[in-house]
Amino acid sequence: MQIEFFKDLAIIILFAKLFGLLAKKLKAPQVVGEIVAGLIIGPSVLGIVGQSDFLAQMAEIGVLLLMFSAGLETDLKELLKTGPTALAVACAGVAVPLLGGWLLYSCFYGFSPTGSEGFYRAVFIGVIMTATSVGITVQTLRELGRLKGRVGTLIMSAAIIDDVIGIIVLTFVIGLKTPDSKPVQVIASTLLFFVFAGIVGFIIYKVFKMIDKKYPHQRRIPILGLALCFALAYIAEKFFGIADITGAYVAGIILCSLKDSEYIAEKMDISSYMLFGPIFFASIGLKTEFSGFTAELLLFSLGFVLVAMITKIIGCGLMSAAFGYRGRDCLKVGVGMMTRGEVALIVSQKGLSVGLLDPVYFASVILLIICSSIITPIVMKLLYKGEPEGENA
Repeated sequence: MQIEFFKDLAIIILFAKLFGLLAKKLKAPQVVGEIVAGLIIGPSVLGIVGQSDFLAQMAEIGVLLLMFSAGLETDLKELLKTGPTALAVACAGVAVPLLGGWLLYSCFYGFSPTGSEGFYRAVFIGVIMTATSVGITVQTLRELGRLKGRVGTLIMSAAIIDDVIGIIVLTFVIGLKTPDSKPVQVIASTLLFFVFAGIVGFIIYKVFKMIDKKYPHQRRIPILGLALCFALAYIAEKFFGIADITGAYVAGIILCSLKDSEYIAEKMDISSYMLFGPIFFASIGLKTEFSGFTAELLLFSLGFVLVAMITKIIGCGLMSAAFGYRGRDCLKVGVGMMTRGEVALIVSQKGLSVGLLDPVYFASVILLIICSSIITPIVMKLLYKGEPEGENA
């Protein structure tokens, strides 16, 4: 029996907690410390914990639980109210980074004619930048007590839509390069998933409502809720080609109006806080490997990080301003949308498999994930500093 993973789990949990507490002492969100912990124990520094399929799967459970909890804590009325705004913000959050990525690659390696190999590679760099990872932002907003606020709900809604649009864009780009891909089919599958989620979700909600009424505040409810989370995550990815995190978030949305929604979230938080959450955040640091960096690649990577983060702030921030958000709130939306994580990695790996991305640029993606994951919580905390807590925060 392989028992090495016990050692890895012990080290990850210990270091994540220690550095999380250190970050808290320094007035930074604990997730920053957990990411730094992964960097230190990973291949980049100490090398005492390596990547493995087991840890990758545990980290995936971690992000699913995080998204499920975020869905449970969502104010459904506020979500529906921010729907049109979220769609517009998400579209801007895809379009501006896509253009920025294409422009960055073209400035470094030359402007290629439309339809050429170089053109598709440049566009794909932009496609990587379109992905938004809400896992870090969700945890930060939860720590700050702002997840249910007007801005927090907009960020959550826009990020989910952003990833759906990003996946569609990815499919189109791959479809243009590989004729066997079917972009129209992916669009149809995406729409079908949300139709499926709406119809089935309504039925499931009614069933849970009856169970909740008959057996209030009993553990069978969060257990069934967890099963729903994993089931919808599987269905979304397996049958509709949608990211599993979207399915987990939708599962939370379905149950968020239950009387016991807070009780379910409380039970989920125990597993997430103690085990799966630290593994997810530490895994970001574990994936970082800076060996083999050339001066040119380092310069490109720095430009990649800056462009990716700034274009999200510009696109999402300006679009939110067009819908009535002002001052700091616009910055909060832009900064909240600039984190990259698992979706950016998935997109990058897909690019590698179809020849749209050279392996050497994968380090740039990792650097973007690390920088955005560390910077975003710190900046978000500064933007909220001194503001009273409330529903509209």
